[in-house]
Amino acid sequence: MSGTDTILDRLFARAVSSPDASALTAGDKHLSWQELAERIARFVGGVRRAGVAEGERIAIHAANSAEAVVAYLGSVAAGCIAVPLPTSLLRTDLARLIDDCAPALIVADPAGAEAVAGASDAPLVFVGGAGPAQAGFEAFLDGGEPIMRPAAVAPEAGFNIIYSSGTTGRPKGIVHSHGMRNSQAGRGVFDIGPDSVMLLATPLYSNTTLMPLLASLFHGGHVVLMPKFDVARYLALAEAFRATHTMLVPVQYQRLLAHESFAAHNLSAFRVKQCTSAPMPVALKRDILARWPGRFVEVYGLTEGGVTLILDAARHPDKLHTVGRPAPGNDIRVIDEDGREVPRGATGEVVGRSPFMMTGYWRRPDADAALAWQAPDGTAFFRSGDLGAFDPDGFLTLQGRKKDLIISGGFNIYPGDLEAVLLEHPDVAEAAVVGAASREWGETPFAFVVPHPGRKIDGGTLREWANARLGRMQRLAGVSVRPQLPRSGIGKVLKTELATDPALRTVA
Repeated sequence: MSGTDTILDRLFARAVSSPDASALTAGDKHLSWQELAERIARFVGGVRRAGVAEGERIAIHAANSAEAVVAYLGSVAAGCIAVPLPTSLLRTDLARLIDDCAPALIVADPAGAEAVAGASDAPLVFVGGAGPAQAGFEAFLDGGEPIMRPAAVAPEAGFNIIYSSGTTGRPKGIVHSHGMRNSQAGRGVFDIGPDSVMLLATPLYSNTTLMPLLASLFHGGHVVLMPKFDVARYLALAEAFRATHTMLVPVQYQRLLAHESFAAHNLSAFRVKQCTSAPMPVALKRDILARWPGRFVEVYGLTEGGVTLILDAARHPDKLHTVGRPAPGNDIRVIDEDGREVPRGATGEVVGRSPFMMTGYWRRPDADAALAWQAPDGTAFFRSGDLGAFDPDGFLTLQGRKKDLIISGGFNIYPGDLEAVLLEHPDVAEAAVVGAASREWGETPFAFVVPHPGRKIDGGTLREWANARLGRMQRLAGVSVRPQLPRSGIGKVLKTELATDPALRTVA
């Protein structure tokens, strides 16, 4: 792809037009546009010297850092496919992903290098010095001739592979093309521009981070990337850098608003705050609107693309229980078990299509087929795996994952409905409902809850309170109070872990 409509073309152009302006701050490292472009160009030179060909994969297994961003963008600039790997995986799970993508080069920090040891014969570039058998990152940058022009690649060529999960089943690598990534980043939404400061605190291997990162770079904004999320540090950075934009997950918003010093920080520069990745309690949305300046926008979507809905919370205060309406260009529908579209008000699986859809899963035609749904006219849609229903105004209410549906005595119970009731209790901060085996009903709902800081919850009392507000077939068999819920690296509740929790054995 050529011209000035790509992320990298714009990045290199910005290095010429505004060389000294801030492009990236990560930890204690600050890079201007010229410095960022030069380091990317040097990385490309190192890739060429290492003999890595266009189209080959470069894996990145490192915590958030300037080096990780340079490696990601440099891989793409070299015409290779960047593969940021989850840093939270066990070594055995990580080895499966490495075997799946077969990288020609691996970039890793000390923790990452230890995790990938023995998983691949690919050369290792070591961030943070050099190991006994690895090239150091700076030496790698110095090893070749800088190449200041991104490789000319076709729009359909692979930009990156993002793994949807590495803990169960065969790996599913989501391939985004150059055309998709550049078009997605180039959308003129959410008021991102050269005067914006995007504060990010989620892992680089997640689309939650990559989408706003790439959009900010495309539009010439300054990205401030935290090595890891810390409430006090986030608030300090937001104030110090006069952050205008952020993308967080619900649990991060919850912890920020609960922090004792939240009100003491000047957050008035914020223009847009976004949330994605997991369902968000209505009470938390109200709290954000009341206490945090700027627009608050909830984004529901798939890393695969095809399904995006947006809720501009302040404009629709009566729709906070929903995830909004389809974003421009998105065709979102709800289908039943037989693949037939259902009317508004009926619950089914959410499917969608949009201008921004992945190429497919990496070498997984079987997974591609399972994801697809065809409309009667033959148009291809992506299945979300989520259950939901549109209201008469076209706003979508989610009711949980299809795989998490609880069938009790032949009656469908949607965990999201029960979680919404539990979150109405003033002492409940987090709630997750799963199915527990029952001799009488087959399955019955069981809840795990986390109290707000300083609050105490009695499980039995909360169960009675909730059951008084639920339908007869929805009633909870039990409630377990926990200090926290198990979560993934990007904040999603791991219901697979809760489904095997010993507390469920108490249900008859």
